[in-house]
Order: sequence, then C-alpha cells, then structure tokens
Amino acid sequence: MNLIELIDRRPRLVLAAVAALCVGLLSFGMFLQHVVGLEPCPMCIVQRYAMVLVALAALLGASWPSVRTGAGVAASAVVLLSGFGAFVAARQSFLQWFPPQEASCGRDFYGMIETFPLQRVVPMIFKGSGDCAAVDWSFLTLTIANWSFLNFCLIGLVAATVVWRSWVNRRQ
Repeated sequence: MNLIELIDRRPRLVLAAVAALCVGLLSFGMFLQHVVGLEPCPMCIVQRYAMVLVALAALLGASWPSVRTGAGVAASAVVLLSGFGAFVAARQSFLQWFPPQEASCGRDFYGMIETFPLQRVVPMIFKGSGDCAAVDWSFLTLTIANWSFLNFCLIGLVAATVVWRSWVNRRQ
C-alpha cells in the first residue's frame, strides 16, 4: 500500500502519525535543551509553538467523527501552520548561513508569554535565550533549524496530500 492509498483509506491514521511525529520532534527538542544543555533561541521557541499547534490540529483531525470533513479541515490547518513553521525555520537557517553583525532575533518571546496564563503551564518548554544565528548542534551537516525546516515541509506535504485527496474523493 502506497501513501496515496493509505491517505484515501485511513486519513485519520495519517493525521495521527503526523501528531506522533510532532510529539517525537518536540521530545527531542526537550532532550537537547534539558539533557544536552542547548539553550533555545526565540525563533526556536516560535518553531516549538508552531509544532505544538500542528500536533494539536493533526490530533483534532484524527479524532474528528466525520472522517472526510474532519481530515480535510484539520489537514488544511496543518498545512498553514507547518508553512508558518517552515518560514521561521528558513529565516533562522538564513541567519545561520549569513550571521548579522549584532546578535538579534527580534523581540523576547518569553517576555511576551509571561503576560499570558500559559506561563504557569509550560514555562520550561518555551523559555529561550540563545542566539538565533549560532550553530550549537548539527547532524549530517544540517543544523537544528535546517532539520526543523525539512520536517515542517514534510508534514506540510503530507497534510496537503490529505487535503487534496479529501477533495478528490468528495467529488467522486
């Protein structure tokens, strides 16, 4: 069974797998932060938010009672959110390839989070102070931002295929 057949027959399973992938990637990020000791930068924090939202949208689509409608709507949200995450990861990759003269990533996102009730729920996950242009870790010559970009693109491609097949199957 190829991916298209799987998406046609079991779109909820595909969205559940996307959610599981997101949880795995977020867990690896926590490992790098709390075990390896890497400090995430503000752009990393934004990518985490995007990944959490992608996971939630995919999980919602996987658990929606109406298979075609729920999968199509949730997958559309996943496409948009993964596109945003890919944009932020691409921007961070650009900063790593062409570092600015001064280390700057924009506003302090942790300071913005402190004003919302989320600060009590997940402060350790979303606290970051690293430099966005610094390359602290790499695997197969790709940085964390590069891997993040590739994963967001993969997730977006799978979700776009779910949307497309949901639309095609509805017209038949």
